[in-house]
Amino acid sequence: MNRCGRKSIYTLAVLLFSMAMGACSSGDEKSITVYSGRSATLVQPLFEQFTMDTGVGVDARYGSTSGTVALLLEEGDASPADVVLLQDAGALGALAMNGLLSPLPDEALAKVDRKFRSPTGFWVGVSGRARTVVYNTETIDPVSDLPESILDYVQPEWKGRVGWAPLNGSFQAFVTGLRLLEGDAKAKEWLEGMKANGVVEFPKNTPIVDAVGKGEVDVGFVNHYYLHRFLAEQGPEFGARNHYSSGDAGALINVAGTGILTTSDSAELAQQFVDYLLSEPAQRYLAEETWEYPLVEGVEAFGGLPPLVSLDPPDVKLGDLHDLRGTLALMRQAGVIP
Repeated sequence: MNRCGRKSIYTLAVLLFSMAMGACSSGDEKSITVYSGRSATLVQPLFEQFTMDTGVGVDARYGSTSGTVALLLEEGDASPADVVLLQDAGALGALAMNGLLSPLPDEALAKVDRKFRSPTGFWVGVSGRARTVVYNTETIDPVSDLPESILDYVQPEWKGRVGWAPLNGSFQAFVTGLRLLEGDAKAKEWLEGMKANGVVEFPKNTPIVDAVGKGEVDVGFVNHYYLHRFLAEQGPEFGARNHYSSGDAGALINVAGTGILTTSDSAELAQQFVDYLLSEPAQRYLAEETWEYPLVEGVEAFGGLPPLVSLDPPDVKLGDLHDLRGTLALMRQAGVIP
């Protein structure tokens, strides 16, 4: 189905959801403040649709996921935020551990598989994102060239050929997973080994995929969906593809998720926002417009993604990824972030 056809289906679903929710009058001044660790280009259309459907305005304040967590910890009880939408479960867990998130109702939590939500009920995943190794199709044969484990990219043959984005929240969640699987000492050794091996640093994931497609680096560590944006814009001739590894931290499946702040004085409106993110129209938007994995039953993944159940992630519970502070400290010790 072409993009226009998909948008028509999405629009119809939005209208049906709007009828079910009951749109408010245009004079309604109800609003919530959303702190978003996801970029405006990705989620602003979703926020605007929420306002159109419900009459509830969204004051969106954008920043990095780690920066948003730091800001909320600094603001404490004085925070104006009602809701957070963050890139990874570790950041949400850090907020929950610091007592900044309110428990969500069982009805909302039950919409998502247990492994993609807070074990204590304080946050819920809204979309799934798999860690991958994106590789250049001209220089790399994924079967014969790519190592089985992400730990092996410290080997001399990969010197100067790998890209990463250590300031990215998803990369930091991956490092937290690596710490849980291998221990802090081995995780630090790997980070130091990558740096010594001339890993190329990028500010975020998009330029990594661009560089891989152009052959500036041979591989990069990213989330799966960045490649699909390039394929949508440039077609199948774009010179990069994703490789899904198996069983180690490089195969981590994380979630973007949401939670309600304990400081919110608009908890009912905030819950309405959370429910909207878990609605069929919003899940379809995330699947079809951002190429992430929908987490609510009945909405299919889009764009030729391998089924979520076919992937082989490591045995890491997303609820255990909360030690963001410890991960940042370890990365500073290893000299990979300032």
